[in-house]
Amino acid sequence: MSDDAPKGLARNTSNYGDRDMALYLRRSFMLSMGWSREALGRPTIGICDTGSGLNNCHRHFPELVRAVERGVLAAGGLPLPFPTISVCEPSLSPCSMYYRNLAAIDTEEMMRAQPLDAVVLLGGCDKTVPAQLMAAVSANVPAVMVVGGPMMATRFEGERLSACTDCRRFWAKFRAGEVDAARIERIEGNLATTAGTCGVMGTASTMACIAETLGFLLPGTAAIPAVHADRMRAAEASGALAVRLARAKDPIRPRDLVTPESLENALRVLLALSGSTNAIVHLAAIAGRAGLRLDLHRLNALSDETPVLVDLKPTGQGYMEDFHAAGAMGAVLRRLKPLLHLGTPTIAGETLGERLARDAAGFVDPAVIRPLEDPISPVGGLVALFGSLAPRGAILKRAAADPRLFETEARAVVFESLPDMAARIDDPALDVTSQDILVLKNAGPKGGYGMPEAGYLPIPRKLAAAGVKDMIRISDARMSGTAYGTIVLHIAPEAAEGGPLALVRTGDRIRLSVRERRLDLLVDEATLASRRAGWTPPPPATRGWDLLWQREVLQADEGVDFAFLRPGGA
Repeated sequence: MSDDAPKGLARNTSNYGDRDMALYLRRSFMLSMGWSREALGRPTIGICDTGSGLNNCHRHFPELVRAVERGVLAAGGLPLPFPTISVCEPSLSPCSMYYRNLAAIDTEEMMRAQPLDAVVLLGGCDKTVPAQLMAAVSANVPAVMVVGGPMMATRFEGERLSACTDCRRFWAKFRAGEVDAARIERIEGNLATTAGTCGVMGTASTMACIAETLGFLLPGTAAIPAVHADRMRAAEASGALAVRLARAKDPIRPRDLVTPESLENALRVLLALSGSTNAIVHLAAIAGRAGLRLDLHRLNALSDETPVLVDLKPTGQGYMEDFHAAGAMGAVLRRLKPLLHLGTPTIAGETLGERLARDAAGFVDPAVIRPLEDPISPVGGLVALFGSLAPRGAILKRAAADPRLFETEARAVVFESLPDMAARIDDPALDVTSQDILVLKNAGPKGGYGMPEAGYLPIPRKLAAAGVKDMIRISDARMSGTAYGTIVLHIAPEAAEGGPLALVRTGDRIRLSVRERRLDLLVDEATLASRRAGWTPPPPATRGWDLLWQREVLQADEGVDFAFLRPGGA
């Protein structure tokens, strides 16, 4: 952008055919809000507020907005908070993923249309951070991100609890008859007791760590607990940084931060954290907005040489507050330094290598963040699978799975849809054993539910009551980053797109080989051709968001973004 381009309130004037009148009217309305003329001459800093009465993860956002405002004002800027869609996982039907792209559109258009020299993005709950990063890359307005931070764990009857991993653990016990209704109600009231996102390395915390790795956050701020005073100080410092970006002759912009090298760094961090499988979908979408493609074969190569270093739930023992106290992302990045591209930029104006050199003596607790030479696992937490059942890939979180199931050939027990699964999974007459493979179809992007976190198929009640804790489950759905088990996800193409998953029937043999990175349907081609001839796609949507989603949504390997929002429209 040239030095003589309009700045501040003069930026992006409304089109009345008279630019001076448009600016005159804009100033008049801003003066009506009580700002002085001196204040209106400052750099304009948007504060993208995703707080909502329906979003418990963001209930402290009024405090964060005020903290950002303090930083903007102290640095000589004009803070202008504005609301965008708030995306909270348990509050939305059919699922929050169905609205991630809508949140990205909302954020991108407001960043692009309003008179903003720079923007502070306030995000937290799972889909909000990727939506804001997608929007920022597309709008390319200078932007710094502030995440809400994780909740604190609660001490309860001799242990600590924090949202969804513990939620799922106790719900599985309740289904198996090991926990009664009175106790599950007491647990329900103690799973989430403070503001903030899930207190484990689920999707929200994984995406916060990835955003810091990509350079969108101030160094060291991804894991600060939501209720810690440092969280507000980070917000204040981010507001001041946004003013510096607005005043810079050539500011760092979002597209400067999303490069092949920074994406590879993000994958390394994801693997070392044993982070959420959802991060693969979100990273693919963020990359796509920059005209890049996330290569799942490259993910496998990196996974084979990137160890798991962080001991947190759902695959370990600790909580995010332990991660923060142990050195957080600074410690992880220093541990991974020999494997990282150190020349990638950060929003703070230094390279990753410069950041790590400045922080070389930072504290690290090896009980939580292990050394590279003494990892929790010598290989990464995630792998991609390919084969006749997943031609474009599928994802397995092997760090959360049972290695005894990694090389398996077994019979499929198929559920055609989410309603079908809900109706039959606990039927005592269901023909299923613990050696079978549970298959869920039509739960992918175009399956009518927006690719929900339904891949964590429950163990059939009769098997759970018999003590079965894990079995192979495969689908075109996602699962929560807080979940665990031998679960294959994101099968592409999905069933509703006519992929091979659509043709699977109960009784078919399926082979899973983690060693060979394969997932195969062992049915002859003649039989599959006959089934394919009889397959019909789901009925088309007729209006509104449903129609736009069904027409434009891409498959999991491309990030479940909309085709028309990527460079070149595809």
